[in-house]
Amino acid sequence: MNIPPIGIGIVAPSGFGRDNAVIERGIASLIAQGHTVHNYFEADKVFQRFGGTDEARLAQLNAAASDPRVQVVMALRGQYGLTRLLPRIDFARMADSGKIFVGYSDFTVFHMGLMAQTGAQSYAGPMFYSDFGTAEPVAFTQHDFWRCLQGPRHVVRACVSGNPQLEVEGTIWGGNLAMLISLLGTEWFARIDDGIVFVEDINEHPYRIERMLLQLLQSGVLARQKALVLGDFSGYRLSPADNGYDFDAMLAYLRANLPIPVLTGLQFGHTPQRVTIPFGARAQLVSDAAGFTLTMSDYPTIAHA
Repeated sequence: MNIPPIGIGIVAPSGFGRDNAVIERGIASLIAQGHTVHNYFEADKVFQRFGGTDEARLAQLNAAASDPRVQVVMALRGQYGLTRLLPRIDFARMADSGKIFVGYSDFTVFHMGLMAQTGAQSYAGPMFYSDFGTAEPVAFTQHDFWRCLQGPRHVVRACVSGNPQLEVEGTIWGGNLAMLISLLGTEWFARIDDGIVFVEDINEHPYRIERMLLQLLQSGVLARQKALVLGDFSGYRLSPADNGYDFDAMLAYLRANLPIPVLTGLQFGHTPQRVTIPFGARAQLVSDAAGFTLTMSDYPTIAHA
């Protein structure tokens, strides 16, 4: 895919990269594609399970936001750590930088904080370590990201049966379900009305997924939305205590009790093949018996990054 050369800044606001060879391979891959890479993560400054001390990780974000050579700031990886930084992130500075901030999983709290504090948009998209540094990169994931960056629209299609038929428009937002729940009641939980919510998670049992979605319902969030779209939920194991309560049983309960349509089949989450979603974009969701199409527009692209 032909895209203009861009400057990509790598930051580690959450976890660290355990294998420097992976990082070097990812940098070489991006350079081979014609881009420049500015790596703000320093492996020798890893602290505990984090990509540096809180001060160092905050400094990485600030340095990338201030660097005029950088158009896209990409998280090294997820795991945990951004929650510790939230009170100290200057989101106005992030928004004013004009950079496109990219990541998912733990980076969900950055998306939400940026939107809540400034109204600025970002990308729920690939991570540098697992999506560009891996020995066998997934072409679909990279190509979808590049397509999204080019704009001016980004279209995601899913061939899946069993979803309700509908056509709605609204602001697309969401991300990792556990991280969304962790922000409820804080100043970093963005108030978005008439939205299309997408969620995903890893290692979360169906009953815990249900419980978190009910918390979104009981807090009044879901009633203000147009639709809920479920991405990938994997990595859990059922036990005898479930007694037939599995993901399908949970889905049936949600569809019977939530006030908005619930769709499945979004290719997003902790899975190698993953779409990019511009968080905060204008979106149209059209679903029929054959699947659904999600069309997103009015979001930042490299044309004006």
